[in-house]
Amino acid sequence: MLLSLHYVIIATLCYYHYIMLLSLHLITRISFPFSIGHRHQQTTAKRVEEVEFDGPCMKTEVPGPRSKILAQQLESIQSVVQVNFFCDYEESKGNYLVDVDGNRMLDVYTQIASIPIGYNHPALTKVMTDPKNMGTFVNRPALGMMPPEQFSEKLVNGLMAVAPKGFSRVQTMACGSCSNENAYKAIFIWYRVRAGVLSFFFQVPGCPDLTLLSFMGGFHGRTLGCLATTHTKAIQKLDVPSFDWPIASFPQLRYPLDQFERENAREEARCLEEAEDLIVKWNQKGRHVAGVVIEPIQAEGGDNHASFDFYTKLRGITKKHGCAFLVDEVQTGGGSTGKFWAHEHWGLDDPADIVSFSKKMLTGGYYQKDSFQPDKPFRIFNTWLGDHTKNLLLTEVIKVIKTENLLDQAKRSGKVMLEGLYDLQDKYPHLLSKARGIGTFCAIDVKDEDTRNLLLLKARNKGVVLGGCGTQSIRFRPALVFKEHHAHLFLDIFNDAITELK
Repeated sequence: MLLSLHYVIIATLCYYHYIMLLSLHLITRISFPFSIGHRHQQTTAKRVEEVEFDGPCMKTEVPGPRSKILAQQLESIQSVVQVNFFCDYEESKGNYLVDVDGNRMLDVYTQIASIPIGYNHPALTKVMTDPKNMGTFVNRPALGMMPPEQFSEKLVNGLMAVAPKGFSRVQTMACGSCSNENAYKAIFIWYRVRAGVLSFFFQVPGCPDLTLLSFMGGFHGRTLGCLATTHTKAIQKLDVPSFDWPIASFPQLRYPLDQFERENAREEARCLEEAEDLIVKWNQKGRHVAGVVIEPIQAEGGDNHASFDFYTKLRGITKKHGCAFLVDEVQTGGGSTGKFWAHEHWGLDDPADIVSFSKKMLTGGYYQKDSFQPDKPFRIFNTWLGDHTKNLLLTEVIKVIKTENLLDQAKRSGKVMLEGLYDLQDKYPHLLSKARGIGTFCAIDVKDEDTRNLLLLKARNKGVVLGGCGTQSIRFRPALVFKEHHAHLFLDIFNDAITELK
């Protein structure tokens, strides 16, 4: 009897000891999501390297065994053709992405340029665990009709705090595609309302035969209207009906730029003349060009650049012909070029009528001039009109960018990256060419698509996550917390991958 009682007492003590350890573990996970020893909990302004790893650590090839098992499980539910590998986002920190097989990789792609200040930044963890925000996270509000009390305040402190010059209005959306899709609608409504002053009563009501002019190599989204202005890979548009809208050539610059100044100037002049000629011809045949849409750097299409002078003259053409000018900053916005908005590099007083955004901005949407505000309710509308939880996070992201001077950091890190890419293309001229970029928004061309894809895999298995664009380019899209030492580390690993490729 005494022996049985003894076992019961021991079991009870073990149980309570287990409960205490479990409680401590849960408190640690909530209050100290990275590790107890770090000082990052003192203030949101602490720098991310305090919680970061010291470098890549590879245990398997990528995808590893666990990723492959998960891919098989997912395949019965949805397509996995585009899945690279599965990630452990709780263990990922700063500039490092960890996969489910325990491989730790330097992420120079950041979920297609959509992670602004790295993984699990303490400032964002603090927002997520703040009890005052729980109502917003648990009860996702329909911003279109019933926004929360602090909605306007968060817009002022978030999106409007970084609004491009000349903009006092913002329309929130969920993603880049729906941002552009609704911006197109706003342009068409604006064009009709403006034209209606003189001719509304003489036009047939219903769907007007208006058009948008876009550029070859541009990518603006995968929804139906956006696809009509997207001209990158054929597979993106295959089997999908499209609008018959004008498409202009985008300058194909020759590199190095300083050796081909005259040729590039002629190329840009040709493209500008073609764009204006298209506007005139389409207007003459009654299919008026209501707007022009363009990226400051064609990202998905191959990181294609044009001079700032090209954009200045294109803006002049849109004003001359009464077209709205939509600058698509979905991938270029958020600071990676060293300015918060890439079009700021143009130095114009009136650079755009509408600026769309997403990715590094966490939420989607577009800034618009007052005249592009629809004249009636529900013309630009959906249930969510974005995600207020992302507005909460963006407010903190902007604080971190300002506190840590991350725009200047992007310039410094970008300089190291670009100089390193120049050295690599000089070292491997048969393989690499056309190194280019602004800030950390950089790219380089590989001799052909197959070699590019193989190089991406080799770099990944050595601990660097990269992404391709266009037919043969590699694009580099690190987070804003990407420092000079990260750039040097990336260049060393990238060089090793190229050497192994040879």
